[in-house]
Amino acid sequence: MQTDTNKIHMDIAYIKFLFKQMLRIRRFEEKCAELYTQEKIRGFLHLYIGEEAVAVGIMQALKPEDAVFGTYREHGHALARGLSMDKVMSEMFGKVTGSSRGRGGSMHIFDAEKQFYGGNAIVAGALPLAVGLALANKMQNKKNVVVCFFGEGAVAEGEFHESLNLAKLWHLPILFVCENNGYAMGTALAISESEQHIFRKAQSYGLAAHAVDGMNVVEVESAASQYCNSIRNGDGPCLLECKTYRFRGHSMFDTQLYRKADEVEEWKSKGPIKKLKRWLEANNKLNADELIQIEDEVAAEINQAIVFAEKSPLEDISDLYLGVYAEGQS
Repeated sequence: MQTDTNKIHMDIAYIKFLFKQMLRIRRFEEKCAELYTQEKIRGFLHLYIGEEAVAVGIMQALKPEDAVFGTYREHGHALARGLSMDKVMSEMFGKVTGSSRGRGGSMHIFDAEKQFYGGNAIVAGALPLAVGLALANKMQNKKNVVVCFFGEGAVAEGEFHESLNLAKLWHLPILFVCENNGYAMGTALAISESEQHIFRKAQSYGLAAHAVDGMNVVEVESAASQYCNSIRNGDGPCLLECKTYRFRGHSMFDTQLYRKADEVEEWKSKGPIKKLKRWLEANNKLNADELIQIEDEVAAEINQAIVFAEKSPLEDISDLYLGVYAEGQS
């Protein structure tokens, strides 16, 4: 790895933990793609494959009381935040044991206990919601950090600019995380934005902001920890631009005509899991037996989640109106 931090030398067990977390997300998503072709998962499916270092790195900087807002590509965020794989998979299957009782599916995973305020199918839709929660935290004198993930496609939306402006104007405890994969839905950033360095847009509003290698989990974790500490100390909102790359298309229906196959392969060669694996092996910190054990543990967890989801029931028709209307006060 290019980033050589003290944490790597101090705690190899922690680095292996980061590796396993990324691998959990990768293998989970690969299995979801397979289940989608079998029509066990329906609706839309946006895979996070290639971007695992961002979710895993950011989540290490958070406390249980902090809040997380994801995007419609949020399976990785949910697993990294600590939602059980059983509940996430069951949600993908549309079962009542899912994190949103099967009503949200792939794009609306939610868990109040984990302070995970779910995915959002609207591009940039989570930004004003996150600002609202950060404002509530400030008004209640809470030190909690709100983290809001979004892609670079959201930067073209008005909510992005309005949210950053208000966050700075009101000095809110929020970390904006841009997962910049270079193509948004399918349009290269170079032909859609005159200023392609997203962090500079944030700086123009007065936020502390910079870019990091989003394929390097250690670099992401380090930057997120610094910014979260700054926010807790009352220094105001920050933005972290993570330069990453999704290896699969925008969704399962994407033919990917907007990018060349050799470009994808080049990025895969420097993917976050391969990068960390090479570092561990080069420094004799991960051997073949350990890798097999990690893979086996991840596979077992995924298989258990599938069994759980398949055995879980669909929501009963009698619960159709549950959660739709609030009970009135007498």
